[in-house]
Amino acid sequence: MLPLLVTIFFSSFVIALSGALMPGPLLSVTIAESARRGALTGPAVIVGHALLELTVVLALFSGLEPLLLSDEFFISVAFVGGVLLLHMAVSMFRQLPVLSLQQDVLQGDGRNLVLAGIVLSAVNPYFILWWATVGFGYILYSAKFGLAGIVSFFLGHILADFCWYAAVSYGVCKGRNFLGDRGYRRICGGCALFLALFSCYFFYSGTERILG
Repeated sequence: MLPLLVTIFFSSFVIALSGALMPGPLLSVTIAESARRGALTGPAVIVGHALLELTVVLALFSGLEPLLLSDEFFISVAFVGGVLLLHMAVSMFRQLPVLSLQQDVLQGDGRNLVLAGIVLSAVNPYFILWWATVGFGYILYSAKFGLAGIVSFFLGHILADFCWYAAVSYGVCKGRNFLGDRGYRRICGGCALFLALFSCYFFYSGTERILG
């Protein structure tokens, strides 16, 4: 049975890593904050992300899959997410002129970063959709091997997120000495632009579901 559990773990790791590598709101905020808050930004954000994922897994086992797959739920999450991301983008654009790497904002305190991981994941309709379809299917397969199978799947999935986001935060943090305030503002401006684009995409996705 051990070889099967190892296979579940590594296949889950690879599938999750392929998703983590894709740009999204979570990655944009991680990049913007890592230069100022340090290399633990990514792991702190993923703690929140993982907590929400665990909640979703438990919800799926509780029989909430039909709700999570419903058009009403998708549309609601898409529009709420669009509003939140647009608000974040506008706030970041407004702060660009005064942003500085010398600002000491909540250094060493990852609680709000954990919350950011939860919120940014929760307002992404495709996060819920993935777990209610691909993720749930993989969970059901892993469940054939008991609790050990489910744990192997979940650990592989979470470890992929931790590894990638830790690497991103470390890389950005190490490069902060070469960035300067101007470089930092450009990075934040780029991340704000990505958040605005994702906001528009969420609005489009929700509207498409309504019209479809």
